[in-house]
Amino acid sequence: MTDPSDEAKQIEKLYEFGERLNEAKDKSQNVKDYEGIIEAAKTSLKAKQLAAQLIPRFFKFFPDLSSRAVDAHLDLIEEEELGVRVQAIRGLPLFCKDTPEYLSKIVDILVQLLAAEEIVERDAVHKALMSLLRQDVKASLTALFKHIGSVDEPSTDEFIREKVLSFIRDKVFPLKAELLKPQEEMERHITDLIKKVLQSLEDVTGAEFRMFMDFLKSLSLFGEKAPTERMKELIGIIEGQADLDAQFNVSDADHIDRLISCLYMALPFFLRGASGSKFLNYLNKHIIPVFDKLPEERKLDLLKALAEISPYTTPQDSRQILPSVAVLLKKYMPLRKTGGEEMNFTYVECLLYTFHHLAHKAPNATNSLCGYKIVTGQPSDRLGEDFSDCYKDFTERLTTVEDLTRATMKKLTQGLADHNKEMAAAKTDEAKEKIKTQKQNTTTGLRTCNNILAMSKPLHSKTPSFIGDKSVNLSWKEATKPSVPSTTTASGGKRPASINGSGNTASKKGRGSGGLQNQLVNRALEGISRGGRGGIRGRGRGWGARGRGRGYR
Repeated sequence: MTDPSDEAKQIEKLYEFGERLNEAKDKSQNVKDYEGIIEAAKTSLKAKQLAAQLIPRFFKFFPDLSSRAVDAHLDLIEEEELGVRVQAIRGLPLFCKDTPEYLSKIVDILVQLLAAEEIVERDAVHKALMSLLRQDVKASLTALFKHIGSVDEPSTDEFIREKVLSFIRDKVFPLKAELLKPQEEMERHITDLIKKVLQSLEDVTGAEFRMFMDFLKSLSLFGEKAPTERMKELIGIIEGQADLDAQFNVSDADHIDRLISCLYMALPFFLRGASGSKFLNYLNKHIIPVFDKLPEERKLDLLKALAEISPYTTPQDSRQILPSVAVLLKKYMPLRKTGGEEMNFTYVECLLYTFHHLAHKAPNATNSLCGYKIVTGQPSDRLGEDFSDCYKDFTERLTTVEDLTRATMKKLTQGLADHNKEMAAAKTDEAKEKIKTQKQNTTTGLRTCNNILAMSKPLHSKTPSFIGDKSVNLSWKEATKPSVPSTTTASGGKRPASINGSGNTASKKGRGSGGLQNQLVNRALEGISRGGRGGIRGRGRGWGARGRGRGYR
């Protein structure tokens, strides 16, 4: 233990060094004073605390002593005494104030200190990093992102990587308006840093990818007034994460999760004019042909995503994918009521919705698929060929679907009345809440049935009116104010009104939104159709954070 009188002398000496340096016009001449401060960092506790303030304050005047000064300061950061460590951490940004060449190294030191257990110490680290970001945001961000990892510089310390990600998420992103200046230059810089991280599939989990994409979407660079090229840039990032150039393996559950989640993430950009061609081509070529082999909990996710993207497909993409969708639709529409048929109501709702929106943009493609007689004057009309068997098969399936749906609606309506009686008789809040949930699920089931009838009815015509507007609101989407439906249809006729009478917006809910509710609605529909599965299966597992790697499950 240091003698109090010795400690007092050390402190007094440090004050003298500091005063002389403060008063000196040419501080670089006071080498002995600065050396004295460095040496004091090895003495008593209070002297160390004072030295932790003085070493960085005068650092820039003594470049020849820089290595000794930094080493002495780092020793203070490793002191057992918390007060010394905190004071030393607070002084770190001063090393870079007039000597920016040290910034990257100081960021590296602070990054390692993000693992500090003491709250006051961790808080000092956060404040020091924020100080550096305000000094030089470009260099500081570059140094920070180096610790997240990229193709060029893989991250080696998982624990530190997580701490850096948390700091960026909690401290940097919320202050983007303050920190990212000049705005356009710095938003571009941080976008490029994020893109480098995301280019390494092994370095991001699903949660991390969503975090980065949410941040990018919040930037003015990609705001409402951003050109289509910027939307294409974001779609390109999402396509890269979805790994659309890879050969698909139906047993690769991680890739399936990633693909579906990325498709949902891309939806807002399709709404803003970006092309979904690459996604659609991949689905058409690799996924739909093996649909039956997909994990059961992923099938509905895929069909929902396909339904939500269908209004924004191009005519060319619509024509390309429509045959696969038609085959899938027929598969899930029973041919006739035999007493043992099964019908997955939500599958049928998704596929009918997708079919309508694709056919609206490529109407004559349905002539050969469903036996229709739509005339566009193009050779692809194929009006000279006989597809009457296709028409008979398709309309018989539609009739069976409608019969099953009406029977199900009758039972659901009765169930709703029963729920109302049960609610009136319920005694406890718990019982009332349970019945309320059952009512909501039954109502969603009725919306599904209403949608099926609304979409199947126009398809009986030889020249049907395909729904290409927002007149049908998908059952899992939140209802919005009705929009005025367009009277323009693919074949020139008037479109029938939607049975559920609700409009739809282009806004997107989360991936497989309403998953738990869908599982409960499944019970409401299950068994109502003879042998029926009900077919609303929930959204499944979603992306989890099972550690590094792709981590999309």
